[in-house]
Amino acid sequence: MADIFSLFRKIEGESTHAPITHLVVGLGNPGKEYEGTRHNVGFLALDKVAATAGATVSRLRFRALTGEGMLGGKRVLFMKPQTYMNASGEAVAEAAAFYKIPPENIVVFCDDISFAPGRVRIRKKGSAGGHNGLKSIIACLSSDAFVRFKMGVGERKDKTSDLADFVLGKFPSAERAEIDALVATLPEALTLWLSGKEDEALNRFSK
Repeated sequence: MADIFSLFRKIEGESTHAPITHLVVGLGNPGKEYEGTRHNVGFLALDKVAATAGATVSRLRFRALTGEGMLGGKRVLFMKPQTYMNASGEAVAEAAAFYKIPPENIVVFCDDISFAPGRVRIRKKGSAGGHNGLKSIIACLSSDAFVRFKMGVGERKDKTSDLADFVLGKFPSAERAEIDALVATLPEALTLWLSGKEDEALNRFSK
């Protein structure tokens, strides 16, 4: 029995020092004034999935707060860019170049104003859809072939109102409850995706 435990400890130690092969990025704006806003649900999701991997996202590298951990059998660098939303791609591209990570091994959590809170759509690639953070990543990577978990934050009811005011606004309590419930499901969804069970992740979580 002691030999089995020794083997487990050896395997765990080896995984800890495995090379980083994936980036998982949460998009948002740094600063207290942006906490809890629609545009910052990517940060909220990133903290949740990183905690599942035992990672604390606090080390400043690549112009982002970062942390490392194992999830879905992959060694992951978790990132919250600190460049503000419009320049998110600079941090992502810098980390991807350093670790030689291809776009398809990058997962991005972001907000989406085209559907209701509590829903997530998983896409392997695609246009920015008007999202400035995604637009920056596409430009800096010269590729749109990265995975995105697009989280609904509700649609703007008054189309004549300022979009920036809407996405930088905070959720009503009922909508925040929907967001929190969604975020609680994301570690399992991401674990499935990273472990190669993409179809299961799409069928169970992408709506």
